[in-house]
Amino acid sequence: MRLPDEQLRAGHIPADLYRQIPPGTDLRKVVIVQEAPRNYTGPVVLTLVVITGSVALLLVIAFVVQVVAASVVSVLSATCGISYTLNRASRRRKSPGPRGT
Repeated sequence: MRLPDEQLRAGHIPADLYRQIPPGTDLRKVVIVQEAPRNYTGPVVLTLVVITGSVALLLVIAFVVQVVAASVVSVLSATCGISYTLNRASRRRKSPGPRGT
């Protein structure tokens, strides 16, 4: 029995607790109540729910912004004759190849 928990489970009273018991107390009727070890399940689940909700909210906001932008472009192109095009051509410079000697 090395740990105080093992001592308490075996029914032994450690010296520091023994000094706190008032004199004349029947030690067979002493009950030592320990605090339960902390359970981390609740905080971990709460953190995962908050992160998942934040990601879902950001995805919904991005989708709404995309739909609003597409509708604004379509309304403007239908009413004002404004068009919007995407130019995906790359403007990379061609590197000069190895020169012959």
